Amino acid sequence: MEIFKYMESYDYEQLLFCQDEQSGLKAIVAIHDTTLGPALGGTRMWTYDSEEAAITDALRLAKGMTYKNAAAGLNLGGGKTVIIGDPKKDKNEAMFRAFGRFIQGLNGRYITAEDVGTTVTDMDLIHEETDFVTGISPEFGSSGNPSPVTAYGVYKGIKAAAKQAFGSDSLEGKTIAVQGVGNVAFNLCGHLHEEGAQLIVTDINKESVNRAVEAFGAKAVDPEDIYQVDCDIYAPCALGATINDDTIPQLKAKVVAGAANNQLKDTKHGDILHERGIVYAPDYVINAGGVINVADELIGYNKERAMKRVETIYGNLDRVFEISRRDGIPTYVAADRMAEERIESLKQSRSQFLANGHHILSRR
Repeated sequence: MEIFKYMESYDYEQLLFCQDEQSGLKAIVAIHDTTLGPALGGTRMWTYDSEEAAITDALRLAKGMTYKNAAAGLNLGGGKTVIIGDPKKDKNEAMFRAFGRFIQGLNGRYITAEDVGTTVTDMDLIHEETDFVTGISPEFGSSGNPSPVTAYGVYKGIKAAAKQAFGSDSLEGKTIAVQGVGNVAFNLCGHLHEEGAQLIVTDINKESVNRAVEAFGAKAVDPEDIYQVDCDIYAPCALGATINDDTIPQLKAKVVAGAANNQLKDTKHGDILHERGIVYAPDYVINAGGVINVADELIGYNKERAMKRVETIYGNLDRVFEISRRDGIPTYVAADRMAEERIESLKQSRSQFLANGHHILSRR
């Protein structure tokens, strides 16, 4: 892999390799863009097949966070960390404290949080060495479990998508197929049920399904049958890539809007949804409640303020749909364009400011 060539192609700012022999830490921090502010993105711990695979994942995820934070209206850039190792066997206190010292050395250019393979306990250990970490224990000023906040944002996003598809954002009487009923999706089902939506649910975990059936009167179906049910809205809330060549022909829904990451297996599947007239709420826009929530921790967490900010997901999706109509493009492209326009606008504003400042100085 030609690292500098790759970084230049997608305009990455920084790639750091962090190593601590005693604890076994092998971490890669990728900072994609800090135009809007410090890079915020979680720390993932995973058993990668190779160091190159870990580098590629860190870079890909960091770029994704730039777009997610920009689209959410946050004054934050995008970054990500991957730690190479088995999260079930290789963790130790020294590892996360060593990593915390590396983050502290970046002096605020990068702020981390939990991600796949890391926990609140791990973030607390990082916090022993640096303040540039979110998602820590509530006693340290954190917001606690982000699932209910993420779910609320997805609920607001589904309403925005329903308005685009049906002319009204009311979900009363709408049939919504929810794939996956984990923590976020269960909370989401609560909001949907409260508004009078009819729920169809599936999950590989039977207990999760039973809980949703009992709590919300949901109808349960087998995992492979969720795509072909008669419904108005399909809400993918489990694994990524469930919008693909096999599933799209089965969909009867007019809306695809859910909490899962990387819902499109390939960008062409976003094109196909657009061609078929199915309203797609881009995943990183609709599921931004979690990152909006932890971003509030950076200024002293206030739940009421954070929830108000999460409600802006509705307006953000309205803007995506508007750009999609304006430019005649699929919504996944419109979301990228919205994020890019915001970043570019600030870059130009900053350049103009510096140019004017230079002009003033040169006249003295």
